[in-house]
Amino acid sequence: MGSNAPVGVFDSGVGGLSVLREIRQLLPYERLLYVADSGHVPYGEKTPEFIRLRSQQIAEFLLQQGAKALVLACNTATAAAVANLRETYPQLPIVGMEPAVKPAAAATRSGVVGVLATTGTLQSAKFAALLDRFASNVRVITQPCPGLVECIEAGELESPATRELLQRLVTPLLEQGCDTLILGCTHYPFIKPLLRQLLPPSVSLIDTGAAVARHLQRVLGERDVLAQPRSGRDGFWSSADSAALAAVLPQLWGQAETVQSLPV
Repeated sequence: MGSNAPVGVFDSGVGGLSVLREIRQLLPYERLLYVADSGHVPYGEKTPEFIRLRSQQIAEFLLQQGAKALVLACNTATAAAVANLRETYPQLPIVGMEPAVKPAAAATRSGVVGVLATTGTLQSAKFAALLDRFASNVRVITQPCPGLVECIEAGELESPATRELLQRLVTPLLEQGCDTLILGCTHYPFIKPLLRQLLPPSVSLIDTGAAVARHLQRVLGERDVLAQPRSGRDGFWSSADSAALAAVLPQLWGQAETVQSLPV
């Protein structure tokens, strides 16, 4: 597949746009195809079987569009489906997401790390393995965040309801001495400004979008398929209302784009 073939990126909704922005910043020549599976958001409340099926369907769609690599810009989808996808497409570069347990464990001074994530991510075997491997010397407090993805999907990044929900979620972590907070869902970087208002300056926020972009750069480089100065437009699809995704793109992606309806 040629170096100017596009990179396919998908998420349960708009959260993966936080990763897409990091990819665009690091790899400006790559043509990007983005699928928001907003008709089934949030994945965090779905069964692993359902997420595997949706991930397979979306991967097939992106490959039909000519994708040379896939990025699962979703922690929950990675936990449930990345192993299956790598088995199905052994030649395809596939980059997944996982909560930044290793850097958080290295960064904490109090020895207490908080994790904001979906129920699906926190209950996954992949997350349990991360804790076993990297967090044996620190205390990790997990906080499922039902309702938070929906606020961000609606573009309510600083609304009173989002502020109240976030306050309720982070207060128990702070009370237990957390000084490092993992944003374990790709939706959550969009509420960093609000989190900064609610947290003491001493609390570090850690997410993995930039690390995923660097990983993608590395795997494309190893296969000699990094894009040259590009032609062609990025592509955007949604499994829910295309107009709803188009409405939040200027805020979350930084510019307006045409959004098509996802046919799967």
